[in-house]
Amino acid sequence: MPSIRLLDFSLIYPMFHGSARSFKKSLLKGVRSRIGEGQSVGGSIVSQSDTTVVLALSNLTLSINTGERVGLIGHNGAGKSTLLRALAGIYESSLGVLHIEGDLHALLSPQAGMNIELTGRENIRLYARYIGLDGKATSALEADVEAFAELGAFLDLPVRLYSSGMAVRLGFGLATAPRPEILLMDEWFMAGDSHFQEKAHQRLTRLIEHVRILVITSHSLPILRKWCTRIIWMEGGRVRMDGPTETVINAYEAFNKV
Repeated sequence: MPSIRLLDFSLIYPMFHGSARSFKKSLLKGVRSRIGEGQSVGGSIVSQSDTTVVLALSNLTLSINTGERVGLIGHNGAGKSTLLRALAGIYESSLGVLHIEGDLHALLSPQAGMNIELTGRENIRLYARYIGLDGKATSALEADVEAFAELGAFLDLPVRLYSSGMAVRLGFGLATAPRPEILLMDEWFMAGDSHFQEKAHQRLTRLIEHVRILVITSHSLPILRKWCTRIIWMEGGRVRMDGPTETVINAYEAFNKV
């Protein structure tokens, strides 16, 4: 059964100052910088002479099981997107345990994996090869994305010539084509004009109905209320509250009114 497990999971990353930009210096400073040098709370920052080490996620222990729709909330810098990227495998850490069971797909960037020198159609076919589709399935994907993106003749022009909105429509169409067991989603999908947002919402709703686990980060509480069965409120790289959607969102709203 699809599931996500974290046990005492932490994530740190360095922020380099001007005198530590060379690869050699970075390696040497990395050897000397240790997580035990002063950090004790989530989101803490420890300054070295040339390096600042940020504890982005701190000792997270949680489980997400089949059938759950989980929303991540919190102010900017709380660790929501960092956690999402750790689950997606973009950020890796040897601190604690992160175990994911099941086929996972992440909607984190509207143009992730696209080659701007290729045409939109070529990008669709390249993506189809990447996810292992045969000729018939590739043709079906091409027709589906072409109808959704509404790019017309631009589909056969290089992506570098697209406006930002056109690139988002193409990227969104491609990103929402797979039917994974686990779906990770950042809030970029709400970009675009009202017509696109309505089409995107309908497409996302169909996609979400098929997934076994959803994890989404968004500042839109109405969206989280509609799609989520559980909310994790993050603060300083830690979990502040975890529970049913209405319970946690009501507490979050009350806290922000103070």
